[in-house]
Amino acid sequence: MGRRDELIAKYAEDLKNKCGMEPDMDLLTKVTIGCGPAIYDADASTVASSQESELETVKDNFLVKKLGLADGPELMDAIGKVIETYGQSERNKYRAVVYYMLTKHFGKESVYG
Repeated sequence: MGRRDELIAKYAEDLKNKCGMEPDMDLLTKVTIGCGPAIYDADASTVASSQESELETVKDNFLVKKLGLADGPELMDAIGKVIETYGQSERNKYRAVVYYMLTKHFGKESVYG
């Protein structure tokens, strides 16, 4: 099993145990691949949910640019819901897991079709 497969398995565990959802492994794999080399970098692989600038980056680079959503207050609301689902006190909120949940939240799975 390669490093990426190990990370995908770890992300699936987080979705099951910390977020209470059964992951769509095909979509999770595609979202993880879409994150590129960031998944291998300790800092870039997680979302610092307490930093407003980090949440803005998720909104601008992922929701607006990648998923093609129009900018609006509902984007930050969705990010907040995802962070809450993951657990505000959870130290490592993996970027791929956050992106996966946002993709599901907005029903944008077709972006990864």
